[in-house]
Amino acid sequence: MAITASGLYVATFQDVLDTTQLALDLDVETHKGALFSNSITPNFTTDTAYGVAPYDANEVSGTNWPAGGIALTGTTLAASSGALVFDATDVSVAATTLTNARGYLLYADALAGNNTILLVNFGADYSTVNGTFSIVWAAGGVFALDLTP
Repeated sequence: MAITASGLYVATFQDVLDTTQLALDLDVETHKGALFSNSITPNFTTDTAYGVAPYDANEVSGTNWPAGGIALTGTTLAASSGALVFDATDVSVAATTLTNARGYLLYADALAGNNTILLVNFGADYSTVNGTFSIVWAAGGVFALDLTP
């Protein structure tokens, strides 16, 4: 079991685009990011929600980072050169004490299903002791979907 990649969750985006018409609004600031240890094995095709296997165990929480995660702020969804770019304010939480955070699960907390959106693999375990836990998004945003051939 291990987190080996970052990615978007197919089931969520399929539900947005098919007859399910899941009302996923990437501009809202109610989405939350929860931290997980390297003891989970994500499946980007079939995993559906926070609180459902494998995201019902091995969550990393502690001082100033509660179980369930923290809200992502400054969210934007914009078109740029044939791509849809989702961006947000960098995450920075002071005075945290956390042990072995390996991945960040962004999920739609406002939706009844707590639908998974994306998982970020940190590539290593990170811990803090009364320190700042930060996630700095790439210059191109949290993610970009290139919609041009």
